[in-house]
Amino acid sequence: MWGIRSGVRISILRAPGIYSEERLPVKRLAAGMPALCADEDGYSNHVHAADLARIAVAALRFGHAGRMYNASDDSVLKMGDYFDLVADHCGLPRPPRLSRAEASARLPSNLWSFMNESRRLSNRRLKTELRFKLRYPTVRDGIAAIAPAGE
Repeated sequence: MWGIRSGVRISILRAPGIYSEERLPVKRLAAGMPALCADEDGYSNHVHAADLARIAVAALRFGHAGRMYNASDDSVLKMGDYFDLVADHCGLPRPPRLSRAEASARLPSNLWSFMNESRRLSNRRLKTELRFKLRYPTVRDGIAAIAPAGE
């Protein structure tokens, strides 16, 4: 509303799961933090930091006033699968898997709250209104472009 009242064109970017070489859950994996069992796991959304920076520029250039854009890639990925990809890429053990019942009983409430969410965002507006082409269309593409740990 502030944008409308003040005459400033504002676009809102909703940026989930930002990752880059410096923003991978390596410490979490090294600590052996669990993920949910595949059949009980929730979807997560991601965007590579380099794409997010380019999305911000595209929003400044092409964004519609008062519009929200999901700044996410094309991945359809569950959270545990994301952790497995990172673990495999970094030469770390994959996280142990827990059922939702086990996770709610064993994990700190803030971590359980994070793991308990599941959303699948559409980036259609990003591509159509902002005319954006992702450099890293999937997490797999983005992780593959990151040098493995120790290189």
